[in-house]
Parts: sequence; structure tokens; C-alpha cells
Amino acid sequence: MNEWNTDRRNFLKMVGLGVAAAAVPGVARAENRTGAAVGKRPNIVFIFIDDMGYGDIGPFGSRKNKTPHLDRMAREGVKFTDFYVSSTACTPSRSALMTGCYAARVGMDGRVVFPGDKRGLNPKETTIADMLKARGYATGCFGKWHLGDQPEFMPLSQGFDEYAGIPYSNDMWPFLRSVKCPPLPFVKGQKVVAHIPDGKNQALLCDAVTDAAVDFIKRHRDKPFFAYVPHSYIHHPRFTLKDRGAKADGDVTRAQIEEVDRSVGRIMTALTEFGLARRTLVFFTSDNGGSGGTSMGPLRGAKGGPKYEGHMRVPTVAWWPDTIPAGSVTSEIGATIDILPTLAKLAGAEVPKDRTIDGKDISDLLLCKRGAKSPHEVHYYEIDGVRKGKWKLVRIRKKYELYDLDADIGEKRNLASKFPQKLSELKALLDAHKANLAGDNRPAAFVKNPKPLLTDTKGVPTLAEFMGRTDVDIHVGKPRPQKKKQGRR
Repeated sequence: MNEWNTDRRNFLKMVGLGVAAAAVPGVARAENRTGAAVGKRPNIVFIFIDDMGYGDIGPFGSRKNKTPHLDRMAREGVKFTDFYVSSTACTPSRSALMTGCYAARVGMDGRVVFPGDKRGLNPKETTIADMLKARGYATGCFGKWHLGDQPEFMPLSQGFDEYAGIPYSNDMWPFLRSVKCPPLPFVKGQKVVAHIPDGKNQALLCDAVTDAAVDFIKRHRDKPFFAYVPHSYIHHPRFTLKDRGAKADGDVTRAQIEEVDRSVGRIMTALTEFGLARRTLVFFTSDNGGSGGTSMGPLRGAKGGPKYEGHMRVPTVAWWPDTIPAGSVTSEIGATIDILPTLAKLAGAEVPKDRTIDGKDISDLLLCKRGAKSPHEVHYYEIDGVRKGKWKLVRIRKKYELYDLDADIGEKRNLASKFPQKLSELKALLDAHKANLAGDNRPAAFVKNPKPLLTDTKGVPTLAEFMGRTDVDIHVGKPRPQKKKQGRR
């Protein structure tokens, strides 16, 4: 049974806007009674999930998946109902987040990078980590990187002091049919410390990443820190431990979503125990729309395909006790490209002035200031879609579709023939955006003679051995090879 009503007005009431949204356009705001000082540099935890659907968590209507910690984040913080990624594949999406630019702007659009790839994010770009490190932040990345696995492209060359995780997608291992891949490594710093040969070891990835993130927070609790936590969950293939699968009624996708929620809970608990909660912004979102087995809620489409809302609108919540008013909801447009300039504002850092940065400061939306409006009059879905206010244009090859998102959040009624002037207006905006990207862009970086990080596992422990978890019960699910097109991970 469909849990969702695709009428936008009813949907907004469901997620908490209701009458308050009419009184304060775009933002339903709870009063901030204590008013923690925003002027002090906050600690920042940015949690980036892989392939989570818009309707996969409780704050966005899921009744199947149990997500009490994310429910708490939304209850005590702010929920963004109209938050977007800037690209729909793993590498481009992460490039846009890290640089505040459309992936095409920094040469990272199109095909994702593979093991031993010669291409990666150009170290000449200024990442969020570079920017915050210059302001005295300790910087750590824990999870899936996927911006190039050569030393020049890895986290320690992109502004991070520490790294632990996998360098690319969890399906880029010998089971993958479409591309021959080497063994899947687990990296600490610049060194391969373990490998992931099977589902049992993949089932430990969420724990391994969370362990590293919590340890980082503990060690750096006396100075400002930025912890970037890009989980490999819930990307295919999906595995979970036996007891967690049982709690999810044998549904491995549900089990992984609930594991991600448990990870969020562990991080929030650590912040509270170390006395850091009121000084820390925690931001949670996904890298693109959901893949098979996930829920897109009321949205049309998912990861891959035409640029419908399910392609790039993602479930997003933020938590900063006593600074973000509890129980707030905003329907104003925000995007991952906005994270760099927003964190710059909060940390007193400088946004690069010698190059085009596409993102805008959305700190007023984040902090739920009364009457706050999105800085994006126009929002682009790569080069195949554009939104202005309630109107949305989708380009599919040489055809165009037009939707009124206020009346039709599920994009079921194509209004292109009824509103030709609006169609022409949005088409002109999209064409100009495409031309702008073509005329103002910077190259990715390339290396000669790239090599995979791991070719022989002899003497390299499994992740379970590295973690001392060899006695865990086997995962739920089977390691099925993934048939995927190159560039759509």
C-alpha cells in the first residue's frame, strides 16, 4: 500500500509544515529559547549516505524502517523537504559536495572513477576540508571516498588529516561483472590495512566507519573538528549481520537503513557524553536518489534515468541543540553545493574568490531564521532539468516535460502543452546553464601509470580480522554480482 499522498499540500502537512508554513513562508519554525551563540566556530559532522531513498527514514514518512535517532534529529533540529544533490552518480555527487561546484564545473561529471583510475578530483580545488583546516579544524574522513584512489587524489591530499574507509564503491570488487576489479581494500591514512573479500566482511563496514568517526571525535574534542562520514551503505550489494537481519524481519535493505540510524545514534551519544552536543552541527543527507529496494516516498523516479524529483531530492535533517530551533521544517531549496559556503559562514572561513563557486550560503535556512528564503531562484538538475519556484522542466533527449510541483509532487501531469510560455522560459534558463558550464570549467587531474591500491591479499588481514570480529554470524543475503552500466554508481 502506498504510504504517501502525492498531493503536495497533504505531503507538507504530513512532514510537519501545516499551518505554520503559511504564516512563515518556507519555514515552520519552533522558537529558540536558549539561543546558543552561533558566532563560535562549531564542530561539524557531515553524514553522507549512499543511495538512500527520500522515503526511507521516519522523518520523511517511512513506517517500515525504524529510525529513532534520525527521528530525534528531526524532532530536535530542522528537516529540509526540498534539499537536492547536484549530481546523481557517486563520484560527481561527492565532487560537488566537496568543492561547492557542479561536477561539470570541476571536470568530474560523467563516468565514476574505478580502481586504479588515472582521473581524480584535482588537488588544486579547494575542498571543505581544505577550507576548514585553514581555520584550525582537525579534519577526518571516514567511509567511502570515491574521488580517485591514487595518492594524489585521496583524502590526505585533499585537506583531511585522517582517513579510514574504502576508496570507492563497495561493489567494485571481483564479483562485479561489468568491469574487472581488484580486491576491495580498507584503507587507513594512505595504507591498505585490510581487505573485504565477502559479504561477511562487507556487513562490518558500517561499524568500522562509525568506530573510526567516534574515535576521531573523542581524540579531537578539545578543538574544532570536521568529521566527514560518507557511508558505503546502502549501496548494492547489501549485507548485514544475522542478528540485525533478524530484527529487520530478514529484510537486508531495512537492516542496513537501521544500521545507518544506529550509527547516527552512536555519534550523537558520543557528542553528548563528551559535552560537545551544543557546540556541534550534525548534518545528514544522501548522495543521490535511492536504488533498488528503497522507497522514494511521493517522488517519481530514483537513482538513474530522467531528472525527476526522485533522482536528486534527498532526505535531509540537521541537528545543533539550542542553536537550530527544535521541530523546524523548511521547504526552501537547498543543495549539497551550498554546504561549502554555508560552513564557511559558520566557521568564519573564506570561500575561494579566484574561481566560480556555484553554491550559496544557506545558513539562514539552516538556523531557521524567521522569513529565511532560499538564495536559489533557479535550481538545476545537472543539464537535464531546471526548477524555478513551483515549476519544473525535465529534458529527456529532445523532449521536454513541465510540472507544477506544488500541485503535483509526483510529476504525473505533464503541463508542457498547457503552458508553452513557461516551458520556453525554463528551456532558455537550462540552455544558458549548459552554455555557462561549457564556457567556465576547470579540469580534473590525471596521473600517468595509475595502479590499484591492492592486487594481492597475501599477508593482508580481512576487515573482520582487522577489527577482531571473526566470530560474527554470517550476513543475511547473498553476494550476487551487480550488472551495472559504467558511470551510474
